Amino acid sequence: MPQSVSGVEMRKRQQGRIEGPPQAPGHPRPNTCCLCWCGCCKCLWNGDRRERSERQTCTKMDSIEATEELHPTLDEVIAWSRSFELMMRSPEGRDVFREFLRSEYSEENLLFWIACEELKKENSPSAVEEKARIIYEDYVSILSPKEVSLDSRVREGINQSLAEPSSTMYEDAQLQIYTLMHRDSFPRFLNSSVYRDLLNSKRACLDT
Repeated sequence: MPQSVSGVEMRKRQQGRIEGPPQAPGHPRPNTCCLCWCGCCKCLWNGDRRERSERQTCTKMDSIEATEELHPTLDEVIAWSRSFELMMRSPEGRDVFREFLRSEYSEENLLFWIACEELKKENSPSAVEEKARIIYEDYVSILSPKEVSLDSRVREGINQSLAEPSSTMYEDAQLQIYTLMHRDSFPRFLNSSVYRDLLNSKRACLDT
């Protein structure tokens, strides 16, 4: 007749089945629970599941936020095609146009125009001087990687104004870049996937 198993021995056998085989020296056991689907906070499988869920949630939220950043109406998007000035007055229009310019590596034209608009709003002499200097270093200097294309007459006028900066010292340069974007970039923008995709998405939303 087989010998009876003591309570202590039975508990050891049960514990061995739960914990699994011993780990080799130098390979510590991960801090896991007995069943990976139990949902306890120490379970590595459960931690991976939570991490995947958080990544998916973040990705989804990022997508929603990116969509909600631009919320012009269909009529507004259509109106942009008829008026470059109207598009440039719209923050959403400038954002879409900037995306297109970035694809053509000419984003600096719009950034320069925006910087000049901000400079015009300044009344403080120290702020005007600081912003005028930054604009020059970022977009006018031949050493800048974001240099915009200006003719020699306009550049000479800017150089003369640097001694006594004013909020309107870049007006001629700003107009030149505005005209360049209007005549050169804007027609391509209207035929681009950036604009057409936005237009189609607005029409699709209207149909649903």
